[in-house]
Amino acid sequence: MKGPVRMRPPHIWGDLMEIWIDAEKYETTSNNSEYRVWKGQDPEVAVVELDDFKGQDEAMSLVGLVPWVMMRCSDWKMIPLENIVAAASDSGTKVAVSISEEIDIQGVAFALEQGVDAIVIPPEELSPSLWSSALKIAEERIPVRDDRNNPELSTAIVSSVTTAGLGERVCVDLAEILSDGEGIFVGSSSSCLCLVHGETVPSQYVPSRPFRVNAGAVHSYVLMGDGSTKYLCELSSGDQVAVYSDIGLTRIATIGRLKIERRPLLKISLESENFTGNILVQQAETVRLVTPSGSAVSVTKIKSGDEITVLNGGGMRHIGKSIQGEVSEK
Repeated sequence: MKGPVRMRPPHIWGDLMEIWIDAEKYETTSNNSEYRVWKGQDPEVAVVELDDFKGQDEAMSLVGLVPWVMMRCSDWKMIPLENIVAAASDSGTKVAVSISEEIDIQGVAFALEQGVDAIVIPPEELSPSLWSSALKIAEERIPVRDDRNNPELSTAIVSSVTTAGLGERVCVDLAEILSDGEGIFVGSSSSCLCLVHGETVPSQYVPSRPFRVNAGAVHSYVLMGDGSTKYLCELSSGDQVAVYSDIGLTRIATIGRLKIERRPLLKISLESENFTGNILVQQAETVRLVTPSGSAVSVTKIKSGDEITVLNGGGMRHIGKSIQGEVSEK
């Protein structure tokens, strides 16, 4: 692989997303002190009706002048919201939006990868499903990650490379572009997952597919965005996987498509002082594993004694979740 490894910053948010209870528009008996109750008036909050360009202009004119701009919109449109989020960035003004549809939460929470600072939603007793989604997405905005979801990487030594006959392998096509040095963790045992590199490296025979990871055989574990594992054959469009480089977690990426095809396979066995494992991958020059130096080595050139970046999860997993206990996977 030529040139330096290009790294993207991890998606770690600077602030939590607040949830406000809309008591101005809806009657509520809630006395939950954990959430702010919006009753329609607050000297720190300027309310704007964002129904046309005039509303957008008004909201943007308030940026830097008030602590909060809260927007209501009868039919949410992302472009004016993104314009206001961009204008408010680093201005000292925070952005709150009123929403009543579950489908709108993700868009406002991650607009321009920053998202709004608060959402104003109907009381939980009126919209339990909306609240469930809001709480889940608010948790994704927590800036500090659980160590269990960002485990330390380690190194394993290749002990052997052998043919493994024919089998079904899975290409994981992501909804975003990978950089050189990035990939996803895959392996035959959850205690030894290999960092399989994205198809970002050019070849004279085939074009690169920088959104794709030729991940391995269908039985393999893959590390998900929440720190759990799934089998590759269980994945579906919309699932989220953890994207890593040799220095750690870089971000969470959404799967757009999966390709399962029958191909010749290689079995790469690995070992260290504390664990052993293996990975079954397609026998192809374009399939690469990441080394501790951050370079990508083709599986057709890997040999005994080579060092590979791995994730040693240890312990047992039940339906993909890490639990205390011992298990032997061979």
